[in-house]
Order: sequence, then C-alpha cells, then structure tokens
Amino acid sequence: GARALRGAGAVARARAGQRIAVMDIGAMQWRFGQLGRISRVDLKLRDGVDRAAFRRALAEELERGFPGRFVVRQPDDGDQEQRNANLSRAYRVNLTVLALVALFTGAFLVFSTQALSVMRRRSQFALLRVLGLERRELLGQVLLEGAGLGVIGALLGVLGGYALAALALAYFGGDLGAGYFPGIRPQVQFTPVAATVFFLLGLGVALLGCLAPALDAARAQPAVAIKSGADEAALARLARVWPSLLCLALGALLAFAPPVLELPLFGYLAIALLLIGGIGLMPRLAAEAFRHMEQRLARWRRAPPILTLAVSRLANAPGQAAIALGGVLASFSLMVAMGIMVASFRESVDEWMGHILPADLYVRAASSGNTGFLTPEQQAALRTLPGVAQAHFLRTRPVSLSPERPSVVVIARDIDARDPGRLLYLVGQNAPIPPGARPAWVSEAMLDLYGARVGQVLKLPLGGAQAEFFVAGVWRDYANQAGSVVIRLADYRSLTGEAEVTDAALFAARGSSAGQLEEAVRTLPFGGALRTMSAGEIRAASLRIFDRSFAVTYLLEAIAIAIGLSGVAASFSAQTLARSKEFGMLRHVGVTRGQVLGILAFEGGFLTLLGVACGFALGLVISLILVYVVNPQSFHWTMQLHLPWTLLGSVAAVLVGASVLTALVSGRYALSGGPVRAVREDW
Repeated sequence: GARALRGAGAVARARAGQRIAVMDIGAMQWRFGQLGRISRVDLKLRDGVDRAAFRRALAEELERGFPGRFVVRQPDDGDQEQRNANLSRAYRVNLTVLALVALFTGAFLVFSTQALSVMRRRSQFALLRVLGLERRELLGQVLLEGAGLGVIGALLGVLGGYALAALALAYFGGDLGAGYFPGIRPQVQFTPVAATVFFLLGLGVALLGCLAPALDAARAQPAVAIKSGADEAALARLARVWPSLLCLALGALLAFAPPVLELPLFGYLAIALLLIGGIGLMPRLAAEAFRHMEQRLARWRRAPPILTLAVSRLANAPGQAAIALGGVLASFSLMVAMGIMVASFRESVDEWMGHILPADLYVRAASSGNTGFLTPEQQAALRTLPGVAQAHFLRTRPVSLSPERPSVVVIARDIDARDPGRLLYLVGQNAPIPPGARPAWVSEAMLDLYGARVGQVLKLPLGGAQAEFFVAGVWRDYANQAGSVVIRLADYRSLTGEAEVTDAALFAARGSSAGQLEEAVRTLPFGGALRTMSAGEIRAASLRIFDRSFAVTYLLEAIAIAIGLSGVAASFSAQTLARSKEFGMLRHVGVTRGQVLGILAFEGGFLTLLGVACGFALGLVISLILVYVVNPQSFHWTMQLHLPWTLLGSVAAVLVGASVLTALVSGRYALSGGPVRAVREDW
C-alpha cells in the first residue's frame, strides 16, 4: 500500500543523484509494518578499545551463535564501494580492451602508411646513403618523421577523447544509457597523469608503427635500393611463415587458459596473438591465392587483358598487396568478432526471456527495498481475480555469502521439482533429488564465484541459521551477475516463517487477455501501488536497455571500421602514387587510361575480397573466444552462437566498394601527369 509522509527537510551531504529518505526508526517500523525488526546495529566503542581486534572477536562470536546471519563491517573500510567496483570491473575492463582494439588497428594503419612511404622513397634514401649519410642518421630521420606525426596525432587524440567522453556523459550518463544509475550526471575530470599516459600510448604506437620501415630503410644496400623495381625485395621478410604460425599456436593454447583475478587476461592475449598471426600470414596467403588465380586465367583464352594484368601484378607483388590486406583483415575480423558476440548475446537474452516469462502478466509490489510485499490476503485476491487461470508467486531476498562480494539473490518461487525446466533455463546436467532434501538450482555465476557444484550441498543463511540445500541443477540467469539461487517457495516459508511475496505471475484464462488482467488488478484496493507489465513489455524494455548498454560497443566497432577504411585508402593511394612509372610504361605500350583504371579497380576489389574472406574466418575464430571464453570468465554466464549475416554482408560490401572507389580515385590522380612525365627521371 501507499503511505503518506510529510517532508521535514533535506538530507545534508547526500551524494549527487542519491535517492534516500531518513526517518525515525520507531515511526518507520510502525508505518511500514516492521515492528520489532531492524537491519543494522551501529556500535560506538569506548576510548582505548582496539577496533580491529574488537571487530574480529565480535565476528567470531556472532558466527558461532548465528552462522552466516551477520556481517561485521567498519564504516570507513569501503567494503560496499569495493563490492560495487568489483561488480562493474569486468564491464570496465572490456571497454578498455575495445579501446585498445582501436589503438591496435591504428598502429597497423601507421605501419602500412610508413612502410609504403619508405618504399616510395627507397631510391632517395639510397642516394642519400651514397652521398655520405650514415645509417643511424637515416634511421633517426625516419623515426623523427614518425615521432612528429605521432605527437600531433596523440595531442589531437587526447583532446578528441576527452571531448567525446564529455558528450557521452552528457547524453548517455555514467552507465551509457543502460539505466543503472538514474539521476546521476557525472562530469569528465581531466587528470594530467591519465592524459600523459594516453599521449605516450599514441606516441608509442606511432613510433612502433614506423620502426620496422625505418630499420629496413637503414639496412638496405644503396647499390640495390637505388635501382627501380627493388620495392618487393624490401618486403621479402614479410613472407616468413614460422613467426605467424607460432603466434597462432600460442593464441590457440592461451584460449583455454583459466582467468586471472577473475578476468580473461589470457583470452585477450590469445585474441591479440591470433590477430598478429593472421596479419603475418597475409603475404603467403596473397601469393598463393593470386598465383593460383593467375594459373586459372592462363587457361582461359578469352580472359580480358586488364583482368590478366591485375592478377599478374597481385601474384608477383604479394608483399605490397599484403600491406593493404592487413588493414582490411584487422578491421573486418574485429568487426566480425564483435558483431557475432553482441548478436549472440542479444539473441540469447531474447531467447532466455522467452523461456522464463511464460505468464501473461507480471505484478510487482515494489521496484526495490524491503518494505513492499504482497500479504497472504492480497495474494488470495490476485488468485481469485476474474480471468485468472493460474497465479504463481515469487519472493526475492538478497543474502551475503561472502563479505568481499555483492549479495546473492535468493529466489523463492512456485516451482515443480519434477520439471524445473518449465520455468528455468537449465544448462548442463541435473542431479536426482534425494528424498527429504531441499532442492536448489544455482545460476552459472555460483559455479565460478562460490564453487557450487551439482549434486553437492549449498548452505544459505535463512531463518537465522545456515539452511542446507541440495544443488539439483544449474540455470542461466542474465539478470543477476553476482549469482542467484532458486528454491521452492514452500521451503522458504517453512524456514523463515514469512508468508509475504514480492512478485506474482498471472496466467490469463481462455477468453481473457493481459490487458483485461491489468485492468482487473487496478480495481483492487491495493492495485494502485503495484507495478504491472506483460511479458512482451518486459522483453521490449530489456532489449532496449541491452541496446543502450552496447551502444558504445557499436560505436567502437564503427571506429575500427573507419580506421580500417582509412588504412585501405592510405595503402591504395600510396601504392598507386608509387607506381606512376609503371602506369606510364603501360600507357607507352598502348594501354588506355580507362584500362589502367580498370586494372586498379580489379586489384582493389580482389585484394579486399581476399581480406574479407580471411577476415571472416579469423573473426569467426576470435568470436568463439569471445563467446565461449571471454564472456563466461568476465560475467559468469554462457550464450549460444548466432551469426548476423545481414550486418556482416553489408559491411563486407561497403569495404569492397570503398576499396574499388579508392583505387579509382587514386588512379585518376596518378594518371593526371601524362605518360611522358611519369617515366622521366629527375636525377
């Protein structure tokens, strides 16, 4: 029911967004029907008492007299804040890893751009070496170029990152729109230490990206490098297979490693190694694929000349092709992996809700707190409403199984022990319930966090003592990340003596609907204080929260794709400009301007198609690690694999189209100088 209270004033020093009310304990017990009940006792110790020793002694004494019922804490030890931080730690770590994914993709973009730039100026560097420039001076020059660009990019990145964070907090809040912290509007805090770390990360990525091209430019023999056509020889080291195979093997092994500090650190490392190994295999894969295509075209007598020229160029210059392929592979594989993971999670949540929400209308006494209950008389009134075929009741109660962890939710409901799968989404094996035992079904988080096992006994603090329950099975629970235990409502009532419930599930009789049931509930004397939602409304609201929660994931996916497209554009542009002499020679032997553009379009299309195919295979493997390793180790629940074919096909088509368009635009610019000027040497 509703209780009318008079506001007497404001609570001083309350936290921003904190919604609390304070009142006299006697008045509260009287008005809310809690006479004789308290939830906490605060102790003020005498001067000279050792607080830590007193806390240990009191905890031991209470544990002996009332096992598992009381928790002793100090007001300044930050236990609650630490438990809340641990609850959101996996989410924060995953967001950080997603940001590192964008950083990794950006590092490869720097590498590909610098590598192509160094190759384009290879003969110029060789001339400088002939004229007396030392090897270390040339190395310093290339690194200095990368550092200059890195400083500018890192500064812009730090400023842009803080600006985007401010916009995200302003429009979505601290929970990114998920609705976990309503009313709280945090502000971006500029911390010099964090900003410096971000700046150094950006600068370090730029230096690492140009380190390999700089070393290659410094080690090249001037007599060989000064000749035309030596570009592909400089990329010969990229074709080594054993480092890539070693990375793939290590990644496969680390994927099966256990979590560290309840975080899938080895899973993340496995994904990084798979990405590095996949990118390293691109030169060999490109050479084999395009040589095989070249052989097939040789048997086709009517093959178009521009198609033959394009495939021949790709088959005989796999190193340069691999640089462009790496950008496509990195961005598309990560997009595939994240897309499959999010789609799998969303579809699994939708399927889970469809299974655990069989009723037509759900009624709740209060959204939170421990004063909103449905009394036995109110339960009887709901059960006898016109149009109600069945009424199932449920009681939720948080219990503490470990002071270091958030409370576990005990769910007492009308459940048939002979067929628990009718109301629960069971996973794994079930155990037969021994005669006389109280059955319990634990969520997947209970297995990881508390070591619960099917067929064993689990103790729960209920009714002032430790009650023993037989773990009969495991169920999937996406609503309680900290863990939950389902028991029979009759067992809960016999242990605690409490007949009140918090929720009711109403099944409509034939000829009745959820809307009619809701109207009937509103006519009850206590109906105005109840919250009602149909199963469809709950599913729709939950999926909206899901989409808002993963909006940042979609955004980071889009950023990774944008970076990948930028890498493709930069690679094709640099390669096309570096091949101006080649295009000039083709024009001299009779190849028209349109045919050269056709060659470039075929090259861009074939390269991107191969990158998309390899990226899909690699992304699928990475998605398996995300779905079956990273997600269970982070959030302690499992899901089914679902592939979003529409999304994957759309992004693949965009990548191929963007690559072809970039190749054509770059080709038009490279051909604008004329064939004579293209083949002329200036020194």
